[in-house]
Amino acid sequence: MSVGARTEVRPLTVAEQRICDEVGPVLHERGLLFVGIDVIGGHLTEINVTSPTGIRELDRARGINIASELLEAIAAQIHHS
Repeated sequence: MSVGARTEVRPLTVAEQRICDEVGPVLHERGLLFVGIDVIGGHLTEINVTSPTGIRELDRARGINIASELLEAIAAQIHHS
């Protein structure tokens, strides 16, 4: 996206959801609240823990505010530590 790729927001495929269901709990156990994953051809190819992208595009397309939700999740985690 940083070099001009076009974005498209769409529902996850069954394979993508399966990957999320398998990887998500492990990432959460490691304390990771916000992670981006790359899936190509139904296969997990990359896990981005330092700079996941697509927030602005998803916010714009769905009328949500991911950054606000992330900050609330961080605050809740700090409060429960």
